[in-house]
Amino acid sequence: MTPPPPSASPTSVLLVDDQPMQRFGFRMLLESQDDMAVAGEAGDGAEAVRQTAALRPDVVLMDIRMPGLDGIEATRRIVEAGGRTRILILTTFDLDEYAHAGLRAGASGFLIKDAQPEQLLAGIRSVAAGDAVVAPALTRRLLDTYAQKLPAPGSAPTGPDPRLTALTPRELDVLRAIGGGWSNTEIAERLFLSESTVKTHVGRVLSKTGARDRVQAVILAYDTGLVTPA
Repeated sequence: MTPPPPSASPTSVLLVDDQPMQRFGFRMLLESQDDMAVAGEAGDGAEAVRQTAALRPDVVLMDIRMPGLDGIEATRRIVEAGGRTRILILTTFDLDEYAHAGLRAGASGFLIKDAQPEQLLAGIRSVAAGDAVVAPALTRRLLDTYAQKLPAPGSAPTGPDPRLTALTPRELDVLRAIGGGWSNTEIAERLFLSESTVKTHVGRVLSKTGARDRVQAVILAYDTGLVTPA
């Protein structure tokens, strides 16, 4: 694994999990990286909220299922506080039906708990850099799996959604493509654009709609009916 280039300061990470051995394993992994530092640990959601406010980490590695305040509500409270901290949710995926709710609460993505170490490290770096962690196709699969949580066809108010009215026709095309699980490369190929142009469009879509990242843009595409579950 090629080490990342050195940076001025390491990415600070708060570890949130109710299992001490799980936190210990994460700590050992992160402390082996020159560009990462463990800011602290928390064993439940309430402590995660307090620690985030006190330590202001770059990233919170958030478990979902914990006693007391769970990871979803903790994520919601941290995001609503308006700080720069970004949330990376850990989930069992097929078994954890709450991952979708976690993304809705404002998490920047999710990873499977048994992900390879290099995948976890790459995910943390991506989130810290402001990107979404989840591959678009996996995001689509999760949303399709729990499509019953989304508004039923025909239940949305008539008229255009106000979050979409500022988008140009081309930006709407790009948002549809994001919601459809296309990567930037696939969008460029299918819409006959350069990848740099696609990145510009994606950035404008996020800015105009207020979506925090690509994951939130996928949720927006589904919520507004721009994309429907498979």
